[in-house]
Amino acid sequence: MQPNPLASARLREDQVDLDPAVWPAGTARGTDGALRIGGSDVRDLAADHGTPLYVVDERAVRDRAAAARSAIERAAAAAGVDAHIYYAGKAFLSSDVVRWMLDAGLRIDVCSGGELALALASGAPGASLGFHGNDKSDPEIAAAVEAGVAGFVVDSASEVGRVAAAAARAARVQPVRLRVNSGVHASTHEYLATAREDQKFGVALVDVPAVVAAIRAEPSLRFLGLHSHIGSQIVGTGGFAEAARRLLALHRDLLDGGPVPELNLGGGWGIAYVSGQEAADVDAVAVELVAAVVAAAAEFGVPVPDLAVEPGRWIVGPAGVTVYSVGTIKDVEVQTDGTAAVRRYVSVDGGMSDNIRAALYGADYMVRLASRASTAPLELVRVVGKHCESGDVVVREDLLPADVGAGDLVAVPATGAYHHSLASNYNLLTRPAVVAVGAGEVRILIRRETIDDLLARDAGLARVGSTS
Repeated sequence: MQPNPLASARLREDQVDLDPAVWPAGTARGTDGALRIGGSDVRDLAADHGTPLYVVDERAVRDRAAAARSAIERAAAAAGVDAHIYYAGKAFLSSDVVRWMLDAGLRIDVCSGGELALALASGAPGASLGFHGNDKSDPEIAAAVEAGVAGFVVDSASEVGRVAAAAARAARVQPVRLRVNSGVHASTHEYLATAREDQKFGVALVDVPAVVAAIRAEPSLRFLGLHSHIGSQIVGTGGFAEAARRLLALHRDLLDGGPVPELNLGGGWGIAYVSGQEAADVDAVAVELVAAVVAAAAEFGVPVPDLAVEPGRWIVGPAGVTVYSVGTIKDVEVQTDGTAAVRRYVSVDGGMSDNIRAALYGADYMVRLASRASTAPLELVRVVGKHCESGDVVVREDLLPADVGAGDLVAVPATGAYHHSLASNYNLLTRPAVVAVGAGEVRILIRRETIDDLLARDAGLARVGSTS
């Protein structure tokens, strides 16, 4: 294959087909070349559940949840403290996922009334939940307090009194953490960095003492400690170390007014979306994160606090694969440095309604032919969706066999986190089903939406029907 001048340096004809750093461990090709995930043939999955289809390798999720817990608890125990691991439910939440996390010994972090209701309905006790959010409504606060959530993350000074009043009405003392805007800038996309000074989350460092004093003045509240979340898709620990140092400086001063039993450093551990992309090593992250806290505690002369972390993407992201059906193929001639080159556009039956991250963040993905083998030469492609937006791109660049055509299935890995959660009905597309696979068995986690589901929400249709 002649190199296409439009292709980036990372694309090579001899690239790994199913890179284990990106695809779920239970992914392989059968003798016929078709992709199998958790023992299930993607052709059967597509026939039974339609496309686009989110496929989740259950074993991969459970194993990664257990690995996260083991790594953090082991590192914390070596420092003589306890650790609490919360799964960040915003990554992907269903009743089955709730139970998988509880089975693995994790707590669950929710950030809306809907996520709270789902967790509770799935059997999660309130004591296993944490509640986040920068603009919690009074009904959400009341529901969280009445459920007895283990940790309520206060995000602003004005929230203190509202949470205290709800706790007093429920006749309970509500444990709370205070989210702090540490000013640490994670090395990530601007929209993913959540500890910059000029943004909506948390309270500024200078305001922390006053807000903590207000919390401690409320008989219905108990102060647990400080909380920080510096961003998402982070692979190094330097940002966490600096955030820990800044928070422990405050922690030291806050000890004069009472106990500060824990420190929550949030989540944001990154994964690989394409071959060659760096991902967070959970064991290294755990050791280095705890070491940074221990060093900062020694610097400021305070006991090492108990630790809490909130991974989400790292647990569920690599376990997910999205399967699409191919439709239109279009070759477009592009001029580059005075030379004509061809970019092949491969359209699929989904797009930004099931994966908004490519359009929202410019996120990179890879793609593979999933329904058959091919000996055709590889061609540069851009996989695009069917929405009425030029930015409706699923995979910006990758290589697919030149004979890929309408009716083929293609698969995009690393779609377990923030894909179903951010899915929409743009252009009135129905949201895909989510199925769990493992040992050749298939279970529906979330059923596919239907056109009837969409029409049922349009009140005007009921009025038309009543007058016809």
